[in-house]
Amino acid sequence: MPPKPGVIPLRPLGLGDILGGAFSTMGRYWKQLFGVGAAVYGGALVVVGAAVAIAYSAVSDPLHRVMELSSEESPRSGDIVPLAIALGAVWLVAVLVLMTATAMMYATVPAVLQDAVLGRPTTFGIIWRRAWARVPAVIGTVLLTSLVAVIPIVLMMVAFIAMTIAFITLDGSGSGVAIAVGVLGALATAPLAIWLWVKFSLAPAAAVFEGQRPVAALRRSSQLVRGDWWRIFGISLLAILMAAVASYIIQLPFSILGMFPGVIGMESLGSDPNATAVVVAMSGYLVATLLGQLVSQLVSATFPQLVTGLLYVDRRMRNENLGPVLAEAAAVPPQFGP
Repeated sequence: MPPKPGVIPLRPLGLGDILGGAFSTMGRYWKQLFGVGAAVYGGALVVVGAAVAIAYSAVSDPLHRVMELSSEESPRSGDIVPLAIALGAVWLVAVLVLMTATAMMYATVPAVLQDAVLGRPTTFGIIWRRAWARVPAVIGTVLLTSLVAVIPIVLMMVAFIAMTIAFITLDGSGSGVAIAVGVLGALATAPLAIWLWVKFSLAPAAAVFEGQRPVAALRRSSQLVRGDWWRIFGISLLAILMAAVASYIIQLPFSILGMFPGVIGMESLGSDPNATAVVVAMSGYLVATLLGQLVSQLVSATFPQLVTGLLYVDRRMRNENLGPVLAEAAAVPPQFGP
């Protein structure tokens, strides 16, 4: 029997070994995983909230004027322009902050697996320092990998915008071509995007485990995936679906609990409330939903990456006989006989 110093046996892994190892890692190292996740996503929410507060203080006057308009009145361009700029600035801050938070989680999972596979104890501080040091490289791999999905997404957006314009103007002239190009183009490029996504899916793990730079990590992932694309695709897709179901189940009670203060707040409104009053009345529901989103995000950002990290370890044990090396590092006798 192969040794099992940590969450997986040190031999080529089956589906049960990978899923079991992912669940075991979440059970044994939940403080490190969810502690880092809560810190980075909570910090991201604070930064985005601060950006919203700053933007609101800068454009509160035109915002109030626009929100107080009746349905027959049109907003002035002098009010719309600063609102658009403020919204764009908040969106940019949110994208940058959430991208950094996601990269931190992508780096945290392999950092935890380095100890989980060997059965070593670790601490929040060790994991944080190890993961933070690799965030720039992981951001690079995530950005480069995300580019593969740009073309089909852009084409689908073209089709959606064309359909919206055709619906509003009730004039399909010229829109039919754009819709056809968008839909058919997206269908044609989606398989390529999926193929490249799987091909480079092990890049974040390579960036952390081996200290690779972004481009080198992508090459390393391509090398490890070669010959096992369908298996990696199937297991990765299963992990994403499992995380999605778990996220829905987690969010459901938060949404139900948030309905009660939301209903009470809506009943306190007058017959013709403005938008600000509606937002205030729904604040309890919004807070509960936000908490549910945060908890579910921790699960959806952790479990699939644990599976991907164990797929990386599996591929190296299959291709490079990594098992005896890990057994030696764990100080376990390498009993790899039949």
